[in-house]
Amino acid sequence: MTAITLVEAVTKALAYELAHDKEVVVFGEDVGLNGGVFRATEGLQKRFGDSRVFDTPLAENMIAGMAVGMAAQGLKPVAEIQFMDFICAGIDQILSHASRLRNRTRGRLSCPMVIRAPCGGGIRAPEHHSDSLEAIFAHIPGLRVVIPSSPARAYGLLLAAIRDPDPVIFMEPKRIYRLVKEEVVDNGEALPLDVCFTLREGKDITLVSWGAMVHETLLVADKLAAHGIEADVIDVATVKPLDMDTILKSVEKTGRCVIIQETNPTCSVSSEIAAQLAEKGLTSLMAPVVRVTGYDTVMPLYRLEKFFMPSEQRILSAVNKVLEFA
Repeated sequence: MTAITLVEAVTKALAYELAHDKEVVVFGEDVGLNGGVFRATEGLQKRFGDSRVFDTPLAENMIAGMAVGMAAQGLKPVAEIQFMDFICAGIDQILSHASRLRNRTRGRLSCPMVIRAPCGGGIRAPEHHSDSLEAIFAHIPGLRVVIPSSPARAYGLLLAAIRDPDPVIFMEPKRIYRLVKEEVVDNGEALPLDVCFTLREGKDITLVSWGAMVHETLLVADKLAAHGIEADVIDVATVKPLDMDTILKSVEKTGRCVIIQETNPTCSVSSEIAAQLAEKGLTSLMAPVVRVTGYDTVMPLYRLEKFFMPSEQRILSAVNKVLEFA
């Protein structure tokens, strides 16, 4: 078994579904001949043909609308938006049609489509290439929003997303596309959606994160362990619907929680988790919930983006702040 990167895991999941389900089609800007700007679809057109894997014009509204129409008529489209920031041009189709099709037709039609979108900063990209818009889509009823944090979870969660009968926004943190390698069995076994993954067990504090920031969160957990502090590390994975049961159970054990996300803090997924902890887990908390996030500003250009994104030191400072409460 060979260790692969996250982007290679995405390619393998797409290839598996294309090979085993004739209704699956993959399309987007440059995904065919070139294999995508990040090479996530490399080799798929040559293997499966240009009727199954094909290029589109640079028109995100059209891409999203095509996906809705195909899904309504029995296909399983997997559409790529080249950078997550560009998905805004397709929000009308996603919000007004994809997310509402099952409700609008009283269950007569579903919308089994996936929109893949590389997200987040950390690659020194220009403006409009580094946003992470999970909170916008988590707010829309009828959508699932999934963000993997490792090659194995990218493979299993993408399989599950393609097989889901309803629309899924599948966000791929491009900063970790090739950051680490992991052994992944290409056996078509999906991972469950709508659940958090507990990556590390501990009794002193709960660290909650998702996507690329799970990498720094695990590094912080290692540093804490060297000082005798044991952390529960939870990868949210599916930010909508949110598996609060796992988070609440962890906080009931540890009594403390730090939430780490890359993007802006206001009206965010971390806000929702903190609010639900206040509503449902207040009696378990021995300290205030602390969030470590980006800032309420546009993601800066590359000289400053490392200051925007939470660092290990910022996470450690938040943990120490929470641990100060007796």
